[in-house]
Amino acid sequence: MNWLAKINLTVVTERLGPFKSALFLLILIALCLFIGYRVGNFYHNFQSATLDQQKHRLEQMYQAQASQVERIHTLEVELAVEQMANQNAQVMLKEMSTEHYQVKKQLAFYEKVMAPEKEADGLVIDNIKMTASKSPGHYNFQVVLVQQQLKKRYANGYVDLVLKGSLANKPSQLALKDISSLSRKELSFSFKYFQMIEGIITLPEGFIPEKIQVSAILTKTKWQKYHKLNKTLPWILE
Repeated sequence: MNWLAKINLTVVTERLGPFKSALFLLILIALCLFIGYRVGNFYHNFQSATLDQQKHRLEQMYQAQASQVERIHTLEVELAVEQMANQNAQVMLKEMSTEHYQVKKQLAFYEKVMAPEKEADGLVIDNIKMTASKSPGHYNFQVVLVQQQLKKRYANGYVDLVLKGSLANKPSQLALKDISSLSRKELSFSFKYFQMIEGIITLPEGFIPEKIQVSAILTKTKWQKYHKLNKTLPWILE
């Protein structure tokens, strides 16, 4: 800024003369005004463009927000419908479970009358459940035994399984001792009302199970006779 201090306006006026000095001053003022106008106009256009971009972006954000709010409302309605459907399904499932229980009671009664060979001293094989484990070829089984006599004594015995299917495109069957390490003690039962027997079996590679035969063997004691009760069901995983 030292060069401004060196400018002597008196010297400039004397050299250029009053008219030229005034003309020079006017031109200088006009030039400053023009440059100021152009610079101001540039920044004005820049700010206007920036403002338009911000407005456009804000409108897009508003539209996205409105879309998200609409989506949330739709999901809330769908959730309410799903909750109502789930409640109705639970009610229906409870009703079906009650009906299933009643039907099983009636079926057990008729089997006792029409097919006494399916029970032994009131003992019945109530349910057989097979489920796959996380390890390939390994399955969990559950056998539920029930006594139906009014005057119940302890039923004593053990459970056995036989799997029927095919291996290498030929009919084949596997005994429980060949596919499980369960001992007789682990397969034994002694109960008055009901008992569950559970275990794990391992099928050989290539064996395709088709049916499962469960046997409940009542061992001969002072209070019960020897009897073997069999029940065969198709192989169905739950």
